[in-house]
Amino acid sequence: MQAPEKLLEKTNYTSEEYLELEVASDERHHYIDGKIILMPGGTPNHNKITGNLFSELYSALKRKPYEVFVTDLRVWIPEKRIYTYLDVMVVAGEVELAQGRNDTITNPMLVAEVLSKSTRSFDKDEKFAAYRTILTVKEYLLIDQYYQTSEN
Repeated sequence: MQAPEKLLEKTNYTSEEYLELEVASDERHHYIDGKIILMPGGTPNHNKITGNLFSELYSALKRKPYEVFVTDLRVWIPEKRIYTYLDVMVVAGEVELAQGRNDTITNPMLVAEVLSKSTRSFDKDEKFAAYRTILTVKEYLLIDQYYQTSEN
C-alpha cells in the first residue's frame, strides 16, 4: 500500500521507530508496513468540514455511550501494520488504546475522512480496505469537499 505523499529517506522503519519519530515531529505521518509517509496539510475548507462534523457528532452523541475524536489521535490497524490519522472517529463504550500508548486508539466504530484531491483514491480504496479489518468498525464516512448537493 502506497499513500500519495512523499516517503521519508529510510526505506523501512519499525513501528517503534515510527512512534518515536512521530512524537518528536511537527508534522503528521502515516506508518504503513515499515514505511513512513508525510500526510498532506489541510485546507481551510477541509478543516471547516472536519470541525463541523465533529461538532454535529459530539452534540448528537452527548450523554450517550460514545466518544468522538478529531484529527490528532492515531488509529492502529494491526492486520495491515498501519498507524494512521483520520479526520473524525467515534468509539462505542470504553476507548481502547494501543499497548503502552495514550495517543493511539484501536477500537473506532465510525471512521470519517474528508476527501482531498491528493488523498481521494487512497482514502476510498486502500484505507477503506484497511479499516475493514478492524472488527469494531461499523461505518466508514467519506465527505467530498469539492462536491455539494443541492437541497430542495
